Amino acid sequence: MQANNGGEFLWPVRVYYEDTDSGGVVYYANYLKFMERARTEMLRSFGFEQDQLKQERGLIFAVHSVSVKYEKPAVFNDELMITTRLSSLRRASLGFTQIIHRQPDQLQLCSATVVVACLDATQFSARALPADILEIIKQGA
Repeated sequence: MQANNGGEFLWPVRVYYEDTDSGGVVYYANYLKFMERARTEMLRSFGFEQDQLKQERGLIFAVHSVSVKYEKPAVFNDELMITTRLSSLRRASLGFTQIIHRQPDQLQLCSATVVVACLDATQFSARALPADILEIIKQGA
């Protein structure tokens, strides 16, 4: 796991047999799982554990919308790098641009834009991100 100066967060993933379909390629929904892990680790790198945010602050993050473009397949045992960049920071949502490359040839396999809403953990209604959290994310992105 690493972040670079350009505001990109990099998270490596290896494709396991369980990630593939009967054709031997990564099942399309699993790319979304890889991206979810990368976003979670990016938030963790900012010092935020999602279970603690729920327990201590009463807030959760939920995917609001996703737009995905599948370009090339990944297969069993491929090493992938998920690049995550914060593309928008709004009062109650975070926008991410995510790209999955195969390693080491850097072939782009999949890209997505993801909007994640900040919600009240009890009511599941939109909630503004607390100012201190916004500031930390701004500094880290």
